[in-house]
Amino acid sequence: MSKEFKGKMFVFTAPSGAGKTTVVRHLLKKFDHLGFSISATTRDKRKGEKDGKDYYFLSVEEFKARRRSRKFVEWEEVYEDQYYGTLKSEVERLWADKKHIVFDIDVKGARAIKKKYGDQCLAVFICPPGVETLIERLTNRNTESEKSLKKRISRVKREMKFQNKFDKVLINDLLEVTLEEAEIIVEDFI
Repeated sequence: MSKEFKGKMFVFTAPSGAGKTTVVRHLLKKFDHLGFSISATTRDKRKGEKDGKDYYFLSVEEFKARRRSRKFVEWEEVYEDQYYGTLKSEVERLWADKKHIVFDIDVKGARAIKKKYGDQCLAVFICPPGVETLIERLTNRNTESEKSLKKRISRVKREMKFQNKFDKVLINDLLEVTLEEAEIIVEDFI
């Protein structure tokens, strides 16, 4: 008789620009038994992004309808009419494939998933070596308007205050070391 699969979750969160997406992509390449949770969003698709791969791109109306129907594990209005969330169907899809789930989401969403799934979930806050470094990274990306960049920087400063609310804090100073530490975190939790 085969042992029933008991899926686990790894929630990686960080202020924008701290490197969580880089860490998550590395882990997904390294471990076959991990699957990426694709978030739903109402924001505009950026160049090169694909629906169903990077995000599930929904209209504001579609997002709100799914929210009313309780289709989300968690959701948040990050900016006015710009929603992000994790669909219950995404969690079910990955566990049906016998994958442990990796999330790349914001601080509020990470805390909601941890609260809902408890010990089945490991929440990791990725921290830059300093706020100044993070602001420099965001500025150097050149992907934001000045207004949008100011909003992100304000959000970064708020989110940094939450780092002690997570199971692990991973400081992303030297990328190679950060990636090795992330691998160890995954191996230890599974």
